[in-house]
Amino acid sequence: MVSVNPCYITPDNVEQKTDEWLKKIYSLVWSREHLKIIPEKCVLLVIDMLNYFARPDGRAYLPTTRTIIPQISRLLKAWQKISAPVVFTRHCHQGEHDLGMLGQFWTDYIRCQEDQSEIIEEFQLEKAKIIRKTTYDAFYNTELQNYLHSKNVQQVLITGVLTQMCCETTARSAFVRGFEVYFAADATATSAELFHINSLLSLASSVAVVKKTDHFMNALEL
Repeated sequence: MVSVNPCYITPDNVEQKTDEWLKKIYSLVWSREHLKIIPEKCVLLVIDMLNYFARPDGRAYLPTTRTIIPQISRLLKAWQKISAPVVFTRHCHQGEHDLGMLGQFWTDYIRCQEDQSEIIEEFQLEKAKIIRKTTYDAFYNTELQNYLHSKNVQQVLITGVLTQMCCETTARSAFVRGFEVYFAADATATSAELFHINSLLSLASSVAVVKKTDHFMNALEL
């Protein structure tokens, strides 16, 4: 049975858990092995790794972020080493006027003026593009698509939080815009394993190649 434990992955069990998820997923859907990451054509997209979600005093702290930070860091260093494009998203609002439907779903929101909206300090951002967004979809009303086209990007590798919300919505949005979508199962996280694995299965069945971080690192031959 799938756990609803908010600490469903830890540094000690993440490899075993991810292998179990992928075995289950690819017993049900095609693996699409013909799709391969080409690093110089692929952006590393890090979704909403903000103090709000990824710091213990964050108002919506996700303990699972402690496990995925090292995985994202590995990918980030590899992408920076080959000078491939990296984009971080920063979800925040200037006020209640730009909440949209999120205002109907949630009682709290991330204000751009507060420290909670900042990307966590564990990541080196000097060479990364930071794009502010106001809804689940990182492409909606942002410069993301134009930026990726300017860098000749054809593929997107998605990491970050939350799996079934901003990460999944952005993956689907990238797919319909013509990008090949790759999704790191052990470098994305959410509040419960049930949400995570169901999102991974749905994505793998329709729009994304879902793999481990090691798979994407091997593609860079580093």
